[in-house]
Amino acid sequence: SFLGDFVKQNLLPLVVPLNHETLKLLKDEERKIVLTILNDEDEDQSQNLIKLLKAAASANPDLVFSYVGVEQWEDFADKFEANQKTKLPKMIVWNGNEEYFSVIGVESLDAEDQGTQISRFLEGYREGRTERKTVKGPSFMDFIHSLVGIRTVYILVFIVAMMMLIQSIGKEDDMPRVGSQDAVDHAGSSEAESSRYRLEKKED
Repeated sequence: SFLGDFVKQNLLPLVVPLNHETLKLLKDEERKIVLTILNDEDEDQSQNLIKLLKAAASANPDLVFSYVGVEQWEDFADKFEANQKTKLPKMIVWNGNEEYFSVIGVESLDAEDQGTQISRFLEGYREGRTERKTVKGPSFMDFIHSLVGIRTVYILVFIVAMMMLIQSIGKEDDMPRVGSQDAVDHAGSSEAESSRYRLEKKED
């Protein structure tokens, strides 16, 4: 049992950057997800915070630590009521589907001493000083299925478009040859008729 838990806890990196691909990896994860919503993942302040999250993750293997930037994935961040107008970074505990929890008193992190604030956040979560909320829009699984569905539709549309393009190119290649041959035959018959008409007129 211990070995199994150890393997599960080490399948993912200490802190998981959330995107379309990593989100699919979390669909079977039973642990709660400590999600930190940043303004921009590439900022220096964000990178320093990610280092602090890695230290917290190594000390709390029963939780999955992850982060997402509003600049990188605004639609996903908005599901947790986080956008450009929200005070960021924002930390929540997400169950991976429809519910998430904010810790009362530590809804967001200040620029100073973020390590202590992360510890207070985790302590407040474990002691139950939380507020339960619901993810905006479709649930996590619906969101995953919608990503798969959209990608499938794009592939089908692309295949149909390519087939139609190939057929239209094939028709264009055939049509001029037929048309030019018909034009030659028609011109030849017209010339023969006119020469025959001139000969008959001379004989008369």
